[in-house]
Amino acid sequence: MLLTSSAFQDGGRIPVEHCMAGVPGGGNVSLPLAWSQAPAGTASFAVFVVDRHPIAQNWVHWAVVDLPPSVTGLPAGASGSLDPPARELVNTFGERGYGGPMPPPGSGEHPYEVAVYALDVGRLEIPDAPTAADIERAVAGHVLARAVLTGAFSR
Repeated sequence: MLLTSSAFQDGGRIPVEHCMAGVPGGGNVSLPLAWSQAPAGTASFAVFVVDRHPIAQNWVHWAVVDLPPSVTGLPAGASGSLDPPARELVNTFGERGYGGPMPPPGSGEHPYEVAVYALDVGRLEIPDAPTAADIERAVAGHVLARAVLTGAFSR
C-alpha cells in the first residue's frame, strides 16, 4: 500500500497551517492524505497520526477509524466533516478529531508518524480516546496492509 500527502514528502517538514493554533501561523487544518494499492478483502481503513518523539510519549494527534474501503484519501481540513460510518476518536489533547503538531519549544525535531491501515473488519473495536498502545492492540490481527508517512516539525 502507498500513502502520500500533498502537504509534505516522507521525512519532510509539515507546513505550519497543519499545526495547532498555539503555534504561530497554525490553523489546525487536518493533513491531506491519499492512499492506493489496498489489498483485496479490505473492509475498512484506519488513519492514525502519532508523535513518536520521546518527550511526546506517543501522543495521538488524530485517530480515524471505520473509513469505508471505497475511501482512498482525506482532503485537507476533512476533520470534523467525515461521513458515517467513519469515526474520529478523541486525541491526546482531549478533543475529538485532528489536533495538529505543537511540540514544546526547544524540544527538537518531532517525527509525526502518519499511518493508514487496511483492515479486515468494517468496525474497529477501540477505546473512544485511544493511546498509541490501544491502537496497536485494536488493529492486531486485523491488518491486511499498512503504509506510513513521517512528517517533521519543531519550534
